[in-house]
Amino acid sequence: MMRGGFATFFLLIWSAVAGAHSGGTTGFASVAVSGDTVRYSLTLQDIPPGPLAERMRLGQPGVAPDYQPLIEVIREKIRLANDGAACAPTAGHLLAPSADSISVTGTVDFTCAGEVRELSIRDDMADVLGASHHALTLLWGPGGSDQFTFEAEMREAIWTPGQKARAVRAAGNYFPFGFAHVLSGYDLLLFLLVLMLRGGGWVRLLQIIAAFTVAHSVMLSLAAFDYLIIPDRLTGALVAASSAYVAAENLFPKYAISRRWAVALVFGPVHGFAFAQALRDIGLPHKNLAASLVNFNLGIEAGQAIVVLLIVPILVLMRDKPWEPKLVATISAIVLAIGLLLFFQRTFSGT
Repeated sequence: MMRGGFATFFLLIWSAVAGAHSGGTTGFASVAVSGDTVRYSLTLQDIPPGPLAERMRLGQPGVAPDYQPLIEVIREKIRLANDGAACAPTAGHLLAPSADSISVTGTVDFTCAGEVRELSIRDDMADVLGASHHALTLLWGPGGSDQFTFEAEMREAIWTPGQKARAVRAAGNYFPFGFAHVLSGYDLLLFLLVLMLRGGGWVRLLQIIAAFTVAHSVMLSLAAFDYLIIPDRLTGALVAASSAYVAAENLFPKYAISRRWAVALVFGPVHGFAFAQALRDIGLPHKNLAASLVNFNLGIEAGQAIVVLLIVPILVLMRDKPWEPKLVATISAIVLAIGLLLFFQRTFSGT
């Protein structure tokens, strides 16, 4: 019975999240136009097995990764044209993973014939990152900004940088970035899952989510404006530790329910730092900074709300079932193991 409940639980979680998010990998790109130059930057936090991973020598025992092929792939797979005339890629530069960052960023400048007036963009990165890859792309120009999502089925876009973009619209482009970050981030999904497993009734669940939301929103704002800064490597390790701690606490239900809102309040700032890290990878505009930050956070809250609305009904269905305690303990033990593994990886190897 317990084994059947375990399988049913994860089947429900998987199908629900799959319906809400198409899966795959997410890249954060920016296209900045200045005169006759277009700067293209792509940040990847996850590189799936495939042609690019092979060229980077990822996952090969005893072989150090080489991230330089990302520059080569950008030069090959990103094609820009100004008024129909192709723009030529120049030498790029790479920001590889380090002790302070787990992401890799490739930047290539494209030189066009004359000032850019109508920019055509062709993104074929799905050829090397897989058909499920999509790139959330911010377009910057002298008249404002816009946003576009490139994927295997939507590879081309045409943009006129000189068109004035309303401030509200430009800031609103950050909403889908926040939304996608939540639904594609397994760290937050694992934390929310174990946080609510022993949450108790509806009132206590609302207290937990409210405490977590307030805590991470405040810290996101402080970190985004550089009032508080901690290394990205430490942030990743603390996020993993948060899931491990809550999962371990679930194994002792006497203490878990009574103070779960306080646990959410304590670990909320940790996830706020992680959100700020993702926001820095995307890049905040110099104008409308506050509005862009608000929209990014609203996107996070919308994604979080979907996750909560998917998990809570399942928890209600589980309640008072004879196999519920064993199921909760099993799930918590699995998340505890994952959290500890990620914590030690991020602390000692920086991956």
